[in-house]
Amino acid sequence: MMSYNFSDFKNILEQWKIPFSEKQQEQLTVYYEMLVEKNKVMNLTAITEFEDVLEKHFLDSIAIARYIDLTGDLSVIDLGTGAGFPGMPLKIMFPDLKITLADSLNKRILFLNEVIDELQLEGVTTVHGRAEDLASDIIYREKYDLCVSRAVANLSTLSEYCLPFVKLGGSFISYKSGEIEDELTSAKKAIFLLGGKTKDVVSFQLDGTDINRSFVVIGKDKKTPKTYPRKSGMPSKKPLH
Repeated sequence: MMSYNFSDFKNILEQWKIPFSEKQQEQLTVYYEMLVEKNKVMNLTAITEFEDVLEKHFLDSIAIARYIDLTGDLSVIDLGTGAGFPGMPLKIMFPDLKITLADSLNKRILFLNEVIDELQLEGVTTVHGRAEDLASDIIYREKYDLCVSRAVANLSTLSEYCLPFVKLGGSFISYKSGEIEDELTSAKKAIFLLGGKTKDVVSFQLDGTDINRSFVVIGKDKKTPKTYPRKSGMPSKKPLH
């Protein structure tokens, strides 16, 4: 295992009042090395330089902890996790979280299983499937305190994918780029139909970078009608407006 410079990363976590142990540093290092190695044979990320991965994947994933308390044993589902973002860095930094990493591509899930085994993580599971199918399964539907997603889709579509997984009183938090006013406006009806309510929008610049970020926090006030999510492909082809 090579030695990497975590000093800036540590300083930012210190500012955020998030503890960072040697074990966590080792786990992030192994995760990074496995990510870059696997990326040679399958497309996991366009970002591979260590500093860039630290900022644009690891810090970006963890930034949510500045705005929501993740220190308890919350049940969290990361929908469209891809190479494991934000769920895997959150699990490493907050070991008590009960995390489900869900993705529609089985090759990514197999990679994440390798990482979980290598890091000997407990309380984290993976599931292969499309959101439309998983959300109709009683094992997953309305079972989570928190759903997070960094997936690239408009907020209306993401809400239809994600809110069905959130239990009453829980939240869906969407990781978005800085400018989201138009998306918020066009997603208003969808969020209402799905039993949600926009509670907060936090916009900020990621420390030490020029990355503008927004977290859209949507609370779950009512049960999601059984008709949602609609059948495969519909939420993205015809978003609710």
